[in-house]
Amino acid sequence: MKIITLEEHFEIAEIKKAVARFLPASREQFYQPPTRQLEDLGGHRLAEMDAMGIDVQVLSHTSAGLSLIPAAEAIALARAINDQLAETVQNHPDRFVGFATLPTSDPEAAAHELERSVTVLGFKGAMIHGQTNNRFLDDPSFRPILETAAALDVPLYLHPAPPSHVIQDAYYAGFDPAVSASFATFGWGWHLDTGIHALRMILGGVFDRYPNLQVLLGHWGEMIPFYLARFAEALTPAASQLQRPVADYFVQQMYITPSGMFTLPSFLLAMQVVGAERILYSVDYPFHFQEGGQARAFLENAPISPADKEKIAHSNAERLLKLSSLYHSDVKK
Repeated sequence: MKIITLEEHFEIAEIKKAVARFLPASREQFYQPPTRQLEDLGGHRLAEMDAMGIDVQVLSHTSAGLSLIPAAEAIALARAINDQLAETVQNHPDRFVGFATLPTSDPEAAAHELERSVTVLGFKGAMIHGQTNNRFLDDPSFRPILETAAALDVPLYLHPAPPSHVIQDAYYAGFDPAVSASFATFGWGWHLDTGIHALRMILGGVFDRYPNLQVLLGHWGEMIPFYLARFAEALTPAASQLQRPVADYFVQQMYITPSGMFTLPSFLLAMQVVGAERILYSVDYPFHFQEGGQARAFLENAPISPADKEKIAHSNAERLLKLSSLYHSDVKK
């Protein structure tokens, strides 16, 4: 069974250093990312993919704080990231696919970079890391990005990022710094924030304006599936400006991936809420590479039909990302 994973990360050391020059002094660091695995785009990564039983990774750069730095610098750095990723995909076209990095602090420039990344570099979508200037994608300023994604018929992956410092201080502070930081990010907060991001896009009418736009959510839907019925029941009567019941937007225009959370109850809930046609696969490499040994076994042993396993493993991704024309090496920079 071929397996394609859609939330797999890399990082360019030079980009990280360049961004750091523009950022304020960070808060206490409590987590050390797997730098060696992030920076490797060659033999070691391919070997770990083979060991995990992963055939193709859809690569995306870590956020690196691009949304927090001056737009001019963000534009140049995003372009550099995408050019290097294109070279990596060109070197291994049967193993890697690209998601663009966008300078969201300048939505017009981000739209142009998305178009270049798709039409010139051959990328299959883009990854958006959380808020930009405390705004989600439902804000009218981001319409150039959404319009371009819809016109190109490529998806946007909404990836978690730390909530604003105001939210962190109000909701998650007051504990040991490591506890508060974990609580605000991968322990809870940034998943809630990403779910809010997706729900705001629904309530803001994004999918009425762009009815073919598709959005990807990791971590089994960033809490939404568990409360979708409640959300829909409460908001459908209130959101009378929308063209459809609110739950329809989630099950028709959003896809779910596990992000390396190989938990059967969450998986079965996702199956019940959106069905096998709306689930894609991901390991969240290298942040969950320790669990990589479970990646193939979890899906192979899942209590679902072989046909549904094939959909989740690769055929949904091939359809969504139009990968039938992937396997060539004529992508230009």
